[in-house]
Amino acid sequence: MEARAVAKTVRVAPRKARLVVDLIRGLDVKEAQAVLLYTPKAASPIILKLLNSAISNAENNHEMDVSQLYVKEIYVNEGVRLKRMLPRAKGQADIIQKRTSHITIVVAEKATGEEEDLDGSES
Repeated sequence: MEARAVAKTVRVAPRKARLVVDLIRGLDVKEAQAVLLYTPKAASPIILKLLNSAISNAENNHEMDVSQLYVKEIYVNEGVRLKRMLPRAKGQADIIQKRTSHITIVVAEKATGEEEDLDGSES
């Protein structure tokens, strides 16, 4: 069972958001929240808010145990580009592209009993 949260057209460049997303992929949600809280990047508060939303979705919509959740998937896709004009010399103009992101987080519960049995039998 898994729960997800999606933020569309976030006003952060995808390349910059991926730097933050790569830090928390596969972590427990408590660890991921701590990492995001102390990461000095512009995308960190946005991704933290989205992670909290995914945790709430798991708890309220799917009756999952919050202490067993981890970040199963997290990825950033490119959204629409806002195109703006910047005046230049001799009546010309440059196009400035302000990039946006679509961020998706999927959280899932860890399988508690199965992992412990496998680890015990291999040793």
